Amino acid sequence: MAAWEPLVLAHQESVFRYAYLLLGDPDDAEDIAQETFMRAWRYLARFDPARPLRPWLLSITSNLASNRRRSAGRYLTALMRAFRDEPPPATLEEKSTQRMQAGHLREAVQTLNTADQQVVYLRYFLDLSVAETAEALNIAQGTVKSRLSRALEKLRNGIRDDFPVLADRREGQES
Repeated sequence: MAAWEPLVLAHQESVFRYAYLLLGDPDDAEDIAQETFMRAWRYLARFDPARPLRPWLLSITSNLASNRRRSAGRYLTALMRAFRDEPPPATLEEKSTQRMQAGHLREAVQTLNTADQQVVYLRYFLDLSVAETAEALNIAQGTVKSRLSRALEKLRNGIRDDFPVLADRREGQES
């Protein structure tokens, strides 16, 4: 039990963030995060210690979140904590612009199907490697790469067509 607590502390933020991205509600995400660690403890004997722990925990999180969406009869998608690690903007106008762009990005990602959303969230929002993403989703690394490629292409087209504010910002950064 004493060894379990440091593992929970090391992974609780990424488990919560992933649940939050999948469900869009902090209370639901907190419930799922707690249930993830309870399930992991219960089924610890099934875990292969030669493999990394985080993808296994995120796989449990994904399954529990999917169950929550189905049982609730509603489909809630992810919310991004935009610019979370960046310093606060200097002006109210910059802060407003960042929130608007984050909202547009969230809406753009929400247009993707669930499988594409999950691979984008794990890879880019939680910064998992391709291998960790594959393990968390129980799919092959090649499948992660192909889903990412297709999802990013859909996202680029969707942003260009439906969210020109984001496309204009990106073009301004490339200049």
